[in-house]
Amino acid sequence: MHSIQIPDQKQIVDKAKAAFVGLAIGDALGATCEFMTPGEIKLRYGVHKQIIGKGWLFLKAGQVTDDTEMSICIGRAIRDSRGWNLRAVAEEFADWVRGRPVDVGSTCSRGIRNYLIHQTLEMPPSRWSAGNGALMRMLPVALYTLGNDELLTQYVVEQAHLTHNNPLSDAACIFFGRLLHEALTGAGLNQLQIHTDDFVEEHSDFNYHPYPGKSSAYVVDTVQTVFHFLFSTATFEECLIGTVNQGGDADTTGALAGMLAGAVHGIEGIPKRWLKRLDSRVYSEVEALSEYLVTHSPALVIKT
Repeated sequence: MHSIQIPDQKQIVDKAKAAFVGLAIGDALGATCEFMTPGEIKLRYGVHKQIIGKGWLFLKAGQVTDDTEMSICIGRAIRDSRGWNLRAVAEEFADWVRGRPVDVGSTCSRGIRNYLIHQTLEMPPSRWSAGNGALMRMLPVALYTLGNDELLTQYVVEQAHLTHNNPLSDAACIFFGRLLHEALTGAGLNQLQIHTDDFVEEHSDFNYHPYPGKSSAYVVDTVQTVFHFLFSTATFEECLIGTVNQGGDADTTGALAGMLAGAVHGIEGIPKRWLKRLDSRVYSEVEALSEYLVTHSPALVIKT
């Protein structure tokens, strides 16, 4: 088993917390303009840059949606099972659906229903499952597998296939996990961009130069949007504002941009006004889960 040595445990835990909090912030900010066009957002908000809730789901300010909630489900499953247990993840998803969440994507819903009826842990391959629903929730897997690319690749695809069994979705999940591992261990935007450009060369579907300008739930559109704004901005705030004002599936593009930008820029890079608005129960749970997942990563060797 490969292990990595990191001199400062606190630094990596702080970056993990910033990634998970960043995901929740992006979700809460972006949900307001989900399914709107950039023109509609401009007409209604000018530039949307406050966490105000509302949107098509009539959210409270600071409330999160399925992106954060499903990520929390995976984090809880790892913590409560004291390790990776795919059935525990499926059970968390099932309990979540039974609790009537504010929103569930159609492909996620179909996969969870399939588990409830048949107890199967993998959906059949489908060209129709190239949505972003597996990608949006992979953060806890990346935190838990820090230091081991083999485990990342295995676990992130297993969780994906509960609902989304598609090569584009798989490739995106694995690569976002790798980017997160790089950022958590100190890589800056330049280094991440070099790796991203190599990835895009290998997987040309995801090419984001020039940016096509689509931000739908199709995983290619989502990934291109996140890459474009992550690498064309210098701060967490700029990255998030650019991403969510693109509209479309803005809670998910916002969540994923917030996850990566959080890992890069740290909690101090996230505007205080946004931190204050985020649902406090969500904030405290994602912080606690982040710390648990990183410090219990089976591959991580930390020098104190």
